[in-house]
Amino acid sequence: MKGRRLFAAVFFAASALVSAQAPHASDFQITRIIRNLIATPEFNYSGGETFRTNERDRWLSLEVEFTAQPEFTDEATFKYYILLGGKLLTGEVTHVNILAGKELHSAMYVPPRALAHIMGNRAFTANSVQNVAVQLLVKGEVKDELSLVRARPQWFSALPAMSGFVLNKNETPFAPLYWDHYEQIKPAGAR
Repeated sequence: MKGRRLFAAVFFAASALVSAQAPHASDFQITRIIRNLIATPEFNYSGGETFRTNERDRWLSLEVEFTAQPEFTDEATFKYYILLGGKLLTGEVTHVNILAGKELHSAMYVPPRALAHIMGNRAFTANSVQNVAVQLLVKGEVKDELSLVRARPQWFSALPAMSGFVLNKNETPFAPLYWDHYEQIKPAGAR
């Protein structure tokens, strides 16, 4: 009887030690994907020629809300898969210096001209997005995946992908907006 108790105590102590050392899949969770069509922000600028944006043009904005349990995470990569017009667009962003929290945010964007190209100049609405999947990876390991529309996991894996159309926030005119709302993006070329 004492041997079983000792074994159980050692087993649970070892399990607790392992769980304290490495993040588990449950340490990160994507809780929501929000899609919107938004206008290009306009800024006042003096000192040169100014240009007006086409007020009818809209960007596809995809915002992901997620939670992180570890006190601090050096970096986490978000892979976005967007199915629209029967075509799969892909993009990814790596966030750095992530503190534990419940309402953390990541965002990616598809520019108006890319949407026009993908849709063959047909009208584009938020409902034109057939599905979106987002994977959250830490150290190359998928910690969570969520789709906008219920689907089997990795529904996108069998589809041919098109890259270069999905931009992270720092690559858009939205870069200077709402810094405190989104997680910090790893600069291009940083190791």
